[in-house]
Amino acid sequence: MHFSLLGPVTVTTGPPAAPVELPLGPAKRRSVLAMLLLRPNSTVSLDQLISSLWEDEPPAHARTVIQGHVSRLRAALAEGGADDHGVELTTHSSAYLLRVPETLIDTQRFDQLVAHARPEAAPGDAVQLLSQALGLWRGPALTGTVASPPFAAAAHALEERRLTAVEALARAHEALGEYERAAGVLHPSALANPLREGLIAALMLVLYRTGRQSDAISWFHRTRQLLADDLGVDPGERLTSAYQEILRAAPTADGPRGGGTEAAGQGGHGGHGGHAGHAGHGAQPVPSTPAHPVSVPAAVSAPELLPRPPAGFLGRNTELAELTRLALPDAEPPGSAPGGYPREGGITLVSGPAGVGKTGLVVHWGHARAAAFPDGRLFADLRGFSGGEAAAPAEVLREFLFAMGTPPEHIPSSPEAASALYRSLVARRRLLVVLDNAGSSAQVRPLLPGGPHCATLVTSRSRLDGLIATDSARPVRLHALGPEDGVALLGALLGPGRVAEEPDAAHELVALCDGLPLALRAASAQLMARPRWRLARLATALRDERRRLALLSAEDAGVAAALRNSVARLSADDAELLRALGTGFAREVNTAEAAALSGADPELIQDSLDRLAEMHLLDEEATNRYVMSDLVKLFAQGDGSGRGGAPAGAPEEDPGGRPEEAGPR
Repeated sequence: MHFSLLGPVTVTTGPPAAPVELPLGPAKRRSVLAMLLLRPNSTVSLDQLISSLWEDEPPAHARTVIQGHVSRLRAALAEGGADDHGVELTTHSSAYLLRVPETLIDTQRFDQLVAHARPEAAPGDAVQLLSQALGLWRGPALTGTVASPPFAAAAHALEERRLTAVEALARAHEALGEYERAAGVLHPSALANPLREGLIAALMLVLYRTGRQSDAISWFHRTRQLLADDLGVDPGERLTSAYQEILRAAPTADGPRGGGTEAAGQGGHGGHGGHAGHAGHGAQPVPSTPAHPVSVPAAVSAPELLPRPPAGFLGRNTELAELTRLALPDAEPPGSAPGGYPREGGITLVSGPAGVGKTGLVVHWGHARAAAFPDGRLFADLRGFSGGEAAAPAEVLREFLFAMGTPPEHIPSSPEAASALYRSLVARRRLLVVLDNAGSSAQVRPLLPGGPHCATLVTSRSRLDGLIATDSARPVRLHALGPEDGVALLGALLGPGRVAEEPDAAHELVALCDGLPLALRAASAQLMARPRWRLARLATALRDERRRLALLSAEDAGVAAALRNSVARLSADDAELLRALGTGFAREVNTAEAAALSGADPELIQDSLDRLAEMHLLDEEATNRYVMSDLVKLFAQGDGSGRGGAPAGAPEEDPGGRPEEAGPR
């Protein structure tokens, strides 16, 4: 007799060559068995089973239902010869106990095999043990159980143990010098877990060691974009460190292996440069060199640092056309550029509120217009609104110079000299420079290329009026998606069929998410994790203003985290005004009303309102008429934590909608 939880919940008996699966009945009965198997040889109370089987308020007959399921499980196990295998399901007061040899449960066998594997000390044996352990998996753990938080948590814990074993198996292959096999082990799990940074970092490094440096860097760009789009965060230390190692083509502790010579020879230069936005993490010190004279390398390569195109990007045709008009004036008919702007070497500033899709817009445009920039594309995340330390311009310059082929020993230690070398290298090139997530004009200015044929795109949550005033930056304001584009984005994420079934609910979701792509992606994540949910169920949950931010966030990421990073840039007085406005008015306010709400001087309030509008926390729709979006209002009313419960849904009925008869207890 064998009990399986690593895939569909099943019980089989008979010879291994021809096992017979015992009939376990409906999902709740399988769930009772699964909960007992998760705690073998330990009592599980009736209350624990009830709370696990019903996500919402259990029915009045819940105890009777569980007693009936236990009775039928006991009968099914007896028919399968439970006594012959030392298996017994017993009742202990208001609890149940499943006595079973742990070797009969696949989760226990999996843990024992993994525990005996030593990937670094005995890699050959570890490959066999871990391969056998992973071979026990037949699909997602606990398949066939009810969709409730306890079972979701248990399945997640089992999946974490599987991924840990996958990473250990890859390390064992690495220790044997089998980098291609290590990559083959990691690749499927990386595709299925695109936000698991440690897994992606391990895959990047084994790809690099097989000489596939460009593939490794592509994985970094993809993951970085997903983290920004889905969670509103930057890559962590492990992923960033792996990227920096690959970008510099640094040898491993044992030197390049398994094709690593080719990767090291690329040196991080050329067409497979890295993502300069994370220069501040793990960057290596550069030897000090005199600021003058500055020698320009004889051969300068074309950097390609732009992240991968954003998945699911659609619409924004007006904004894309405006970027083309401003950044590529040569594509326009002959004559002066509109508005009297210079026709070459321009700076385009894309601003808008948190989560509106600024990065996705400029990256999509950069890929669509790649042919216009034959000399390369640079990209840096300046981390101006990421909640941590902003990227220092000197570090970004160092990464840009490195990506363009400058040997580390030739990069000046003086920021002024590095900036001069940068301008010299790009002076005659047709180059795209994307400076993403800028916190201030001063952070941007040292990174402006200045070449007459370069185009610079800057994104920021702030209007960066200084960049417009002193550097002739041309602003493009990015607004939330309209209803149709928002519904189209939901269709791209969830599948058009699922959205087409509930058009009214889809439009309501877009409205409840304020049309913000980040919020819509968070809502889609809720629905993708719960394929049986209808859109209307999530819309109902989001109507509860107390829970909306929690549902559109994931722990310390998502909409609430993005807004928190914006509010963190405010002064104490401006933040207090934002809280007063969030509590005190429904949608719009003028200066006098804001002063009355906050109890402050109207003249001072005007300046604060202007600063909130500059940060896109308010919209000045007309003179002295300020509007606050619903999500900003909800954030301002609370403590910014985005706390809230999980969305509630209709309980899953037992087959037939009535309790089963109570069996022996």
